[in-house]
Amino acid sequence: MFLVSDVHGAFSALARVANRSDQVLVLGDLVNLIDYRSNEGIVTDVVGADIVAEVSALRGADRYDDATALWQARTAELGVDIRREVSKAMRAQYEVMREALRGTSCIVIHGNVDDPAMLAEHLPEGCRYVHAEAIDIEGLRVGMVGGGIMKIGSRGEISDDAMADALDGLGRVDVLCTHVPPSIPMVAEDVIAGSVKGSVPVREYLERAAPGYHYFGDVHQPRASRWRHASTEVVNVGYFRATGRGVVHPRD
Repeated sequence: MFLVSDVHGAFSALARVANRSDQVLVLGDLVNLIDYRSNEGIVTDVVGADIVAEVSALRGADRYDDATALWQARTAELGVDIRREVSKAMRAQYEVMREALRGTSCIVIHGNVDDPAMLAEHLPEGCRYVHAEAIDIEGLRVGMVGGGIMKIGSRGEISDDAMADALDGLGRVDVLCTHVPPSIPMVAEDVIAGSVKGSVPVREYLERAAPGYHYFGDVHQPRASRWRHASTEVVNVGYFRATGRGVVHPRD
């Protein structure tokens, strides 16, 4: 079982690694809205680099309300149907993704920047979109829950209540896979961006259900990529766009 997360448009690299494994799990954020290292991505193509740079600086300072206000003010001046243009560009990226994954066996959950319905629609035969479901993989019961915490209103975000309900529906699992990390500072804080993305319901599920492993992505530069919380080995498998690497689940 080979796990990757935060592909963000790196589909050629994804195709190379996906063809090396019998079972690939992709833990969300397939499309590239904005690469905060370079500000490249769909949003920049639609609204321009200047707006993205200003908004990114505010988000990096954890000033999300100011970032939202600036975004609304600046984009209102453009006279462009931004949602339609972003959807068009996302669809184009998902079409590239489909070709990259063709012929592979993969299970995919959505991340905070993904459109879940559009993602599911574009997966090729042999690949399956899963959300809030436990499935059997290589003799293990694996819980799969997509989505990111509510921050900016992107399509793949889900509320804490929805996350808690999805986790409760899994029952006990051997391995939990989410896009978002648990609310544990060492794995939830991005040391470069300064943001914290941890989910309280995920942390509470780990404490309650005690899976052996929890895999996730979302935080690109965590303080720690591996951590132990209670009896669970907690592992960040991203940032695939930058590293081109994933994680192999150990065979016990």
